[in-house]
Amino acid sequence: MISSPVDEIKNRLDIIEVIGSYIKLHKAGANYRALCPFHSEKTPSFFVSPARQIWHCFGCLRGGDIFGFVKEIEGVEFGDALRILAQRAGVELKKQTPEYAKWRSERERLYEICELTTKFFEKQLEESKVGKEAKKYLLSRGIAEESIRKWRLGYSPDVWQSLSDFLTSKNYKKEEIERAGLSIKSEKGSFYDRFRGRIVFPIFDLNSQVVGFSGRVFKSPDTAKYVNTPSTLLYDKSRILYGLDKAKVAVRKKDLCILVEGNTDVIMSHQAGSENAVATSGTALTPFQLKILKRYSNNLLIGFDMDIAGETATKRGIDLAQSQGFDIKIIRLPEGKDPAEIISKNPKAWEKALETAVSILDFYFETAFANRDPKTPEGKKAISKILLPVIKRIPNEIEKSYWVQKLAEKLEVKEEDIEEELKKVKLEEEIYGLEPEEIINLPQRSRKDLLEERLMILILKFPQHFNLIEKELVSCLSPQAQEFFVNFQKDPKFQSKDLSPEITGLFNYISLKAEIEEMEEKEILPDIQFCLREIQCLNIKNKLDQISLEIKKAEEAKDSKKIEELSQEFNKLAKGIV
Repeated sequence: MISSPVDEIKNRLDIIEVIGSYIKLHKAGANYRALCPFHSEKTPSFFVSPARQIWHCFGCLRGGDIFGFVKEIEGVEFGDALRILAQRAGVELKKQTPEYAKWRSERERLYEICELTTKFFEKQLEESKVGKEAKKYLLSRGIAEESIRKWRLGYSPDVWQSLSDFLTSKNYKKEEIERAGLSIKSEKGSFYDRFRGRIVFPIFDLNSQVVGFSGRVFKSPDTAKYVNTPSTLLYDKSRILYGLDKAKVAVRKKDLCILVEGNTDVIMSHQAGSENAVATSGTALTPFQLKILKRYSNNLLIGFDMDIAGETATKRGIDLAQSQGFDIKIIRLPEGKDPAEIISKNPKAWEKALETAVSILDFYFETAFANRDPKTPEGKKAISKILLPVIKRIPNEIEKSYWVQKLAEKLEVKEEDIEEELKKVKLEEEIYGLEPEEIINLPQRSRKDLLEERLMILILKFPQHFNLIEKELVSCLSPQAQEFFVNFQKDPKFQSKDLSPEITGLFNYISLKAEIEEMEEKEILPDIQFCLREIQCLNIKNKLDQISLEIKKAEEAKDSKKIEELSQEFNKLAKGIV
């Protein structure tokens, strides 16, 4: 019998489908594996077990069930993960249920505010006088009626408190509206709307929930062209890619992501059939955004201006993508034109631009050699200054060797000279180190913990060797290991439900590790014997340390009889580790 919404959600949803909607999973025997979405890695160490409905990364040691995964990947609390998965499973969370009452948080209120705000702006675009003019303008730019509805575009009235008044009438506090990024508090303590007189583009998270807004000026040339939601509890522009909620299926299906600059570029791209297009939200590419993209594809098509000679934020983002192993191509656009403008005038020209995109290295080479003379020392130096850092970031050594050879040929110098100069190049990430989010902080674990874990994995994988473990040794193990071996002795096929909550996570982890690890028959017995011997030695050493402290106390008390007894015990134990 299903006893709670949590159990009902788990019963309805399959972990492979849930995790597979976020990252690319590959079959690996009875399990699935992938590059971990929570830390940078080149070799997959992230595994999902459909039999146990759990996941675990053996690189950063994160793991859990579907709720734990959604919490990690969405950066939310349990209550928000519960709501996301309940919506997906078609489970109604009634207000009187304990889960709903417990986890209804400030985030929930902010989500509601953002959704109501979107509906308010949509209505203004359809019904208000200026809103209708704004809609007419959007249609004249080539944005179809269907796209306006799909992307939920709206209009914010050019009035100081129209939205705030609407939301307070729905029983939301002014302070909550400010925390949602929709109003600003004046020096006098009053509140006024952030978005006024603007065409509004709602910004969605991966679950198509509105978390922020971008407002483009309409009929007010003296104000900033764009106003965006500031960082809030729901919205962080460094972690959001506009349109990814609608593009993620197409990105995974095509194994390609088109990256453009503006909201309109994304909308027009989708309208023209390029439904795998997304945009950065007013930022250059960030490590967080690249991690998100990595879940869906390693292939990027860049559709915005690239200043290869300058140290721009845009170039640094592309450099970071290149160093993380993305296969990058550049869409060559006519000077001064953006994708939206090209598509509105000639969709075929956009299709051709996509088809003729060039690799990032080809693009860099073309641009570096254009307007620079490779025959002169000055030209050679200027060209190499641009291209050497790009070549150095190539993670594949064979590919790197190809471009070294090509640069040497075009500059008419020796490959050895290029290699020598490459050694001198200091990349920004080498100087300043990794981004904080790229560093894995692994929990500190003792040698005994690691040995116990290894022993449990081996016995679970090869239960026929359980007889090697003596009862005396089990009594010296940690409480978690003791519980594991006691249950194993009763029934080698015991399940996680037979364990206490404290050890369930550990059991799921070692079970998955036992499934995926491959070992030769001849390695099994020596490995088990090594673990047993080392655990025994550690136990003896701990006892020797305790006896040493007692001898010291006896010496301070000048108790010669006690000293003699302890010394004999010490020597007897010491023989066990010689």
